[in-house]
Amino acid sequence: MEACGGANYWARVFQGNGHSVKLISPQFVKPFVKTNKNDANDAEAIVEAASRPSMNFVPIKQVEQQDIQSIHRIRTRVVKNRTALINEIRGLCVEYGVVLRPGAASVKSSLCAAIADSDNELTPSSRESMQGLYEELVDIEVRVKNLDSRIRQLCRQNERCQRILKVPGVGELTATAIVAAVPDPKEFRNGRHMSAWLGLVPRQSSSGDKRVLLGISKRGDRYLRTLLIHGARAVLSHYKDKDNDYTRWVGRKKATLSHNKAAVALANKNARIIWSMLATGESFNYGQHATAA
Repeated sequence: MEACGGANYWARVFQGNGHSVKLISPQFVKPFVKTNKNDANDAEAIVEAASRPSMNFVPIKQVEQQDIQSIHRIRTRVVKNRTALINEIRGLCVEYGVVLRPGAASVKSSLCAAIADSDNELTPSSRESMQGLYEELVDIEVRVKNLDSRIRQLCRQNERCQRILKVPGVGELTATAIVAAVPDPKEFRNGRHMSAWLGLVPRQSSSGDKRVLLGISKRGDRYLRTLLIHGARAVLSHYKDKDNDYTRWVGRKKATLSHNKAAVALANKNARIIWSMLATGESFNYGQHATAA
């Protein structure tokens, strides 16, 4: 089947009836569509793409994984709404000569002070509007905290999440997001395959004997890739606290690469380590996994 909306549900239905189901990404089906696009040509293209021996398939998610992923998607949207609301509040206040510092906590405290300050140019009408925006911001903050609490609870209840948390730079958000996105690590041939699936490996533009590696491909799930890279940036700030194979590797990358490149390299390494832990069931070891990755 082509991986599209509702594909995971129908895959589980067909599996329940004894069928073996494989989902194919639409980008791999498109090259096999001949002439015009219609249902018959699409079906033929899916069959043709599935017959390729080197075809990569999309892992089928179970209901529990979709539950976790749904919470992450909702949280992402709520955080975007919070950012948009904060920008709106700061932009409107600037028009009255009231400058608020960026950040949710700073905006809330500064906005309260601005509403209560009778010396600024805020009118009774604008103060009422700002009060409504403040209450809306508080409601969004409560929603984000509730979603974070649900994610923490899910992380505590999942054994695989608890093991992944041992990897430096991996928190509850990253651990639950990876468990939700990777139903079966055996779907990937090795750690590099999973890292490529996340878009953390270089793009190639090679021809003949000339091998050219460019920046990372940025394919796959942008949300997962962002979490891994942000976690890697946190590790780069504290890697000197311990002395082991892992932190020595981080130190070498920090010394030879720019900060952003070192963060991407560490995110790539962490993705491979996570695959190894999920595939083998082992726990994280600063020496063993650093060498294996």
